[in-house]
Amino acid sequence: MRLTTKGRYAVTAMLDLALHATDGPVSLADISKRQEISLSYLEQLFAKLRRNELVSSVRGPGGGYQLSREGDDIFVAQVVDAVNESVDATRCGGQGDCKDGRECLTHHLWCQLSDQIHDFLNSISLGQLVRQHEASAREACGVKNVEQNNKIQVAIM
Repeated sequence: MRLTTKGRYAVTAMLDLALHATDGPVSLADISKRQEISLSYLEQLFAKLRRNELVSSVRGPGGGYQLSREGDDIFVAQVVDAVNESVDATRCGGQGDCKDGRECLTHHLWCQLSDQIHDFLNSISLGQLVRQHEASAREACGVKNVEQNNKIQVAIM
């Protein structure tokens, strides 16, 4: 069971957009270059993301895309759902015709797993992923957060 390229690319592109949100609208060409995703593929994905009101477009010079709301209010499951991607652990696509046109013995188990995965993705916001990425970047640069006396201090390692 795995998420296909469409879902992965959509989440990656949305995270890129969220990471660069403070820079103003982001062009798909910039996302394409940074993430090595085909520009035409991004255009298809962003058309779906725009229809589902996860992004908005800005026309003209300096235009591009921006998140339609705060990153903390956009969840990974919404992105995956917007591009018509499903996270499905069943072999029958949830249809219940796994074994000779009937449900297999483990059909409900795999349906429940699919639901759990969707719930997990629905609990992770783009804002959380941005903060996680920024924390990883700080650690990679030798900076870590130290909590002392209810204050956060930055210590150089």
